[in-house]
Amino acid sequence: MMSDTFKKAAVVGWPIKQSKSPLIHGYWIKKFEINGSYEAIGLPPENFTNGVNDLLSQGYRGCNVTIPHKETALEIADFVSDRAKAIGAANTLVFKDSKIHADNTDGIGFINNLKQGSASWAASNGTALVLGAGGAARAIIYALLQDGAPRVIIANRTEKNAKRLADFFGERVSAISITEVFGVLGDVQTFVNTTSLGMDGQPDLKIDISNLPKTALVTDIVYNPITTSLLSQAQELGLETVDGLGMLLHQAVPGFEAWFGVRPTVDATLRQIVLGG
Repeated sequence: MMSDTFKKAAVVGWPIKQSKSPLIHGYWIKKFEINGSYEAIGLPPENFTNGVNDLLSQGYRGCNVTIPHKETALEIADFVSDRAKAIGAANTLVFKDSKIHADNTDGIGFINNLKQGSASWAASNGTALVLGAGGAARAIIYALLQDGAPRVIIANRTEKNAKRLADFFGERVSAISITEVFGVLGDVQTFVNTTSLGMDGQPDLKIDISNLPKTALVTDIVYNPITTSLLSQAQELGLETVDGLGMLLHQAVPGFEAWFGVRPTVDATLRQIVLGG
């Protein structure tokens, strides 16, 4: 029987069936023996605002927000965190005192994944190169700068999109064309692919990273396959790599803590559950 202390949260998106969030939060709910639930709710764009307000009125603690609602989530929030404001999108809503608090935990998930996956990595190690100029790139660039990266280079097929993003973030960020990547790799300590290239069903990411220093770390936010062609190439070159699955897992931590009152950890069992799910 559901008592007054039953805690409910969800993920909302359209479509929603591809979401791994129920596997992640379901694992932690079970692990910590929490009296609560986490479900996936499909909300088409025209129903998003009403749908979120319904969750609020039904006593939900909050929800994750996925495609295509991340920008709209900011618009309907009563309070917006600095990082969600800077990124221009929210992936986590927390309901408190009948108000909607919006946050974006993608960047912190990215950083914590690298820190867990590498004993020696730090954003301050040197220049970061980010492939892509979409929403994920925005969150990652913000997090790298916050964590002490001295410089970030954005490389994108459409250079004007990279330039727009660089202008937004200011003097520590610059933009180049994808064709110029090889020439700048000698200074790069963190190499990040934020595009969908290399994902199952997408074309391969065709890029030569052999000019990277031996101290560089290479990471890909794609996690299906878990070892992308980029990570394979990096491993053949003897470079340290971190796969993209951990970003998905670590970005879920702050929301879970806000909704259920326990700070969970990302462990090997959770990785296996999500990889198998």
